[in-house]
Amino acid sequence: MAEETLRRFVMAGWRVERHAVLDSTSEETKRRALSGDAGQLWIVADRQTQGRGRHGRDWRSPAGNFHGSALLVEPCATADAPQLGFVAGVAARAACEDFGARGVRLKWPNDLVADGAKLSGILLEGCAGAGRFAVSIGVGVNLASHPDDLPYPATDLATLAGKPVNVREFIERLAARFDEQLAVFARGAGFAAIRAQWLVAAAGLGAPLRATTASGVLEGLFEGIDARGRLLLRRRDAIETIESADVSLLGPTSGL
Repeated sequence: MAEETLRRFVMAGWRVERHAVLDSTSEETKRRALSGDAGQLWIVADRQTQGRGRHGRDWRSPAGNFHGSALLVEPCATADAPQLGFVAGVAARAACEDFGARGVRLKWPNDLVADGAKLSGILLEGCAGAGRFAVSIGVGVNLASHPDDLPYPATDLATLAGKPVNVREFIERLAARFDEQLAVFARGAGFAAIRAQWLVAAAGLGAPLRATTASGVLEGLFEGIDARGRLLLRRRDAIETIESADVSLLGPTSGL
């Protein structure tokens, strides 16, 4: 690949590849896993042609925003892999705060929001990697701009920080923060500490919430997350544990 379309560098113990254009950074990390890559790799694209979020939803990927995926190989027991989404969320929030953004909250299971508007999404996918268990963790952050035609409000880091933030600056902070939180996670043994950090910054804690699951729609009060990261929803006098759902906060951040 030509020099101007691919740059390679190392930061905070990570190998980083920055591409001008990719179909999807998550797809590229999965291809690398299948080819036997050792992991500890960030794939970053200035622009994606087929960026996606959870459930295959389209993720707008204009130049100037951050589109990246981390590849980890055997980072923990397979059963603990979903907890890596919380590790990534805590790290991404810290990286945003490093640039002066305040009021950034964590929305279950894997979004960053501020004042009711979406700033970032995280996509966690397991993949086979030449006989080893691998995880792709996609992180999309509106750095310079945000779409205005979504069914929910959005925002960007430049607005929250009051200054422009470029992709190189952001990956430097994100790689460092992710490295810190992976050390805390300690291959799953330290998830209680990750959970504690996540709850401090949780959006809508104690407020009304709607969870759309595969079996139907549930409404109740957001009671937090359990020791494995599952959502706890209080309905009447009982607490339900939810493994997977699309969540809408019904309080001040209504519409997300």
